[in-house]
Amino acid sequence: MNGTLWRGMLVSAAIAAAGCASPAPSAPPLPVNLQGFAPAFKAGYADGCESARLGSARRAEERYQTDSDYAQGWNDGHSICARRK
Repeated sequence: MNGTLWRGMLVSAAIAAAGCASPAPSAPPLPVNLQGFAPAFKAGYADGCESARLGSARRAEERYQTDSDYAQGWNDGHSICARRK
């Protein structure tokens, strides 16, 4: 009985401790409101902004050449985020 009581207390303590764990952090939101823009523009903006922040190009080249919304979003995101560095 005594061993069962200890096991029950340990399980209860483990469950209580697990409830205190913080959730995994999510990606930070984009620094501007892009509501109303095309999904391709938003994707380009996110890629351009990340390229500026990381200092390395992250761009879907074929999409950049063929999709004007993506290209405009990439250019805008890159220039705005480069200034905020």
